Amino acid sequence: MIELDNVTFAYEEEPVLRGVSLHIPPGQMLGIIGPNSSGKSTLLRLIAGILHPNSGSVVLDGRDSSGLTRRETARLVSFVPQETPVTFPFRVQEIVLMGRTPHLSAVSFESEKDFQIANEALKSTDTYHLRDRFLDELSGGERQLAIIARALTQAASIMLLDEPTSFLDIRHQLDIFNIITRLNRKQERTIIVVSHDLNLASLYCSRLVLLHEGRIAADGKPEEVLTPDILQQTYNVAMTVTPDPETGKPFVIPRAGS
Repeated sequence: MIELDNVTFAYEEEPVLRGVSLHIPPGQMLGIIGPNSSGKSTLLRLIAGILHPNSGSVVLDGRDSSGLTRRETARLVSFVPQETPVTFPFRVQEIVLMGRTPHLSAVSFESEKDFQIANEALKSTDTYHLRDRFLDELSGGERQLAIIARALTQAASIMLLDEPTSFLDIRHQLDIFNIITRLNRKQERTIIVVSHDLNLASLYCSRLVLLHEGRIAADGKPEEVLTPDILQQTYNVAMTVTPDPETGKPFVIPRAGS
């Protein structure tokens, strides 16, 4: 369970998030959407424990995040950033094994069980065949899948993904969303994904939270959030919303020249 109570955060003087309250039950597939600078990535970093609120609280699994150590937080939450800089030529398997760090002592090495967990994560993300390749040799989509495998190896019950499909072609976008949806359904992991693609968020997420100017503008099922009026107010662009003929989920089309 994740509980945000009246959370406010500012990098300098101007608040990025203003009084945000959210209840996220275990096993939910939640999409965070909204215009640029609406606070989406900041919200994710607060849940991940990378940032701490100026006021209000973030509660993870019944414990206030401000009282958790980094190791304790990493056992509860895994985080997949938009980009992962490569500063050393690590092989994919080495990168994925780093996900076991929160479960190891300062002087211990990975056990056979740790390698088994890493290999299972590689297989579940269809990257096992890449395990001996260097991360900087991979395509953008392959690299992102490897980072998701590392997050899986953490064995955290909550997975946060910050725009995981940025700069990827449509095939890799669908691959990533299909994989995280499978993890949500089969392993009952809580998945929270920030996405600029309204249609992917609509198709894959059971709940959407729309942020605007640091506040929650809408929260609910895709059909409750993705309405022409709400989207016009938040994005300042006229949009047509129609049901997808196969899924019935809202499909958003911006109006040219609006």
